[in-house]
Amino acid sequence: MLPRMNRFDVLIAGAGPAGSFAAERLARGGVRVALFDGRPPGEPKACGGGVTSKALKAWPHLLDAVGRTIDELDMYSPSGKHLHLKLDEPFAVYSRIAFDTFLLERARAAGAQVFAEKISGRGFKQNEDGWLIRTQTGAEVFTDWLLGADGANSAIAKKLAGPLPPAEMEVAFGYRAPLPVDGEAATVVAFLPKWIGYAWAFPRIDHISFGIATTQDAFDHDSLDALMWDFMVAYYEASSYRTGSGSDRVTGSTMRIWKGPQSVEPSEATVIRKELKQTAERYAARIPGLAPRTWDTRHACGERWALLGDAAGFADPVTGEGIYYALRSAELFADAYLSGSPLDYEQSWRADFGKELQRASQMRRRFYGNFWGAPFTDRMIEFARGHRGIRKVLGQLVAGDQGYVNLKKKLARSALKP
Repeated sequence: MLPRMNRFDVLIAGAGPAGSFAAERLARGGVRVALFDGRPPGEPKACGGGVTSKALKAWPHLLDAVGRTIDELDMYSPSGKHLHLKLDEPFAVYSRIAFDTFLLERARAAGAQVFAEKISGRGFKQNEDGWLIRTQTGAEVFTDWLLGADGANSAIAKKLAGPLPPAEMEVAFGYRAPLPVDGEAATVVAFLPKWIGYAWAFPRIDHISFGIATTQDAFDHDSLDALMWDFMVAYYEASSYRTGSGSDRVTGSTMRIWKGPQSVEPSEATVIRKELKQTAERYAARIPGLAPRTWDTRHACGERWALLGDAAGFADPVTGEGIYYALRSAELFADAYLSGSPLDYEQSWRADFGKELQRASQMRRRFYGNFWGAPFTDRMIEFARGHRGIRKVLGQLVAGDQGYVNLKKKLARSALKP
């Protein structure tokens, strides 16, 4: 319970990865931090939960969270071409309840004060001494610095940095569903037919996260939801053919994906669909996907305020991946604040990953566009199936170790090698 009046050096709205990571680092540096978690208890963020190998190498303690390590996955093109990738660098998949709680408790242990309160868009006002914050329960708090880490729909970002248009937002939705009976759960990424974006199946400890990420301006709920259900049914159909583990698969274990309309659904698929209707739990969220020009004009900090993670727009416009950028932006702000120059955060994030994300936004249209008469993602998987070098680069891209800035040159060099 908050006292009627309290003062902090830094107040962070949002206790996802960005907010909790910043709170931990600041508190360890002796800063008096308030961390406000406005989500209902036990409500996870809608997210696949994938954490790249790049993030795991930067912050090895993330492996202490309860999750599943992934060292191989199946990729499918819009036409249904299949590629099985073995990754040199594994990534991890977490339940966002487990992952966020892990980071939140580290922040609390470091000395941050955590409050289960929400700050609304009208609940903060700046004066010459800092910020007066009023929570939804009416409590008042003063803080020198206000940090928005409250996600893509950030009320703080809308007021201080300006709202983003629908064309610069993406939509992620899907279902949490049971693991296959035999426990053998493949990790799948499948590029959508006729849409920008992809579907995924990420196995977690006790369930599978299925989802689709696509642009908000092209979002057609009914059509995409039908596609999502076909994808899930195909996943469980394929799992019934799978034997052994890893790449030990019998013929036919790949998904019969993106099938055309059928007058009669096979009986096995009908049973799977009926069972899923009873057990699958739906989720949905928005993800920032900034346009190239926006990266030059949009600011993530100003006088006594800063934005972190999704609230700042820090997500990969091609894949929607944002956990690495949430953690890195939190680290960069904490370093700038603890060095006595918090406004240096603006320059540091631009130098560290800003160009990479801007390049990704420039590539998005080409990545999901056509190349030699077919979708580029079709060609990419087709080439990777027949060329080990291209397959290796694609695996590095999936794992987060290969960026977009030199991707074209890297693919070209790999293609020239026998």
